[in-house]
Amino acid sequence: MKLLRSVREVALYMLFALVAEVASAQPLPNYGLFDGKGRKVSHTGFLRALGDADVVLFGELHNNPIAHWMQLEVAKHLAGRGPLVLGAEMIEADDQPALDRYLKGEIEQVAFDTLARLWPNHGTDYAPLVDLAKERGLPFIATNVPRRYARAVGKGGFEALDTVPMDQYPFFAPMPIAFDPALPQYVKMLTMMGDHGTPDMVKAQALKDATMAHFILKHLPAGGRFLHLNGSYHSDFREGICWYLLRARPGLNVVTIATVQVDELDRLPQGDRDRADIILLVDADVPGSY
Repeated sequence: MKLLRSVREVALYMLFALVAEVASAQPLPNYGLFDGKGRKVSHTGFLRALGDADVVLFGELHNNPIAHWMQLEVAKHLAGRGPLVLGAEMIEADDQPALDRYLKGEIEQVAFDTLARLWPNHGTDYAPLVDLAKERGLPFIATNVPRRYARAVGKGGFEALDTVPMDQYPFFAPMPIAFDPALPQYVKMLTMMGDHGTPDMVKAQALKDATMAHFILKHLPAGGRFLHLNGSYHSDFREGICWYLLRARPGLNVVTIATVQVDELDRLPQGDRDRADIILLVDADVPGSY
């Protein structure tokens, strides 16, 4: 009997120790927030930093679920703080009618998928943001140039747009399109492409940047904000979309966010300093959404 009680006591002790260990265990972090100078930023501080922005350019890694979750958090936060318009690189301008019909409830998701050229990961990564706009009655703008025109410019330069029918002009930035090939990100892009890169391919990137900036400014709400989702490269180092926005409207308050995958989350790598106003570091071990 004494032995039995002893066994019970040991078992209870082990159980209590296990519970205490589980209760005290800290979950592994999967992201970190830093400002452009490398200082850590809290989640609350991050959202506060967006408060005075006219435009928020959220640069993402397209397959990163942490970035997509954070985009949804930002959208919910901004939706409760005045007029808000959402927009995204991932939907092309000529698909705006189908997007509007979906937002109004005139068609279901299946029809929207059929009518619009949605990205393969739309359902997991972007549909939650479009559905948030639908639920809150917010505009959602398809900001990207139709890919056929980006391809044409990539092969034949901006001159390729000279033969485009006039009824297609509303789907890209007004011509002539400003272009500075000396911008560091465009130079880097050409270098990264190596032997496969051409100046016209960089012009295609500029066409996308200019078109997204054009639609952001066109739909920027008075006294409100525009939250735009784009690949990080389109706004890193305040170039790309940001360059076109500030060229057209120098006094605009643009806050940029960049997403960077790293192995260590405790500090901002030196090479990522000034990449954006806020840098979202995400654990490289987090599985991609595709």
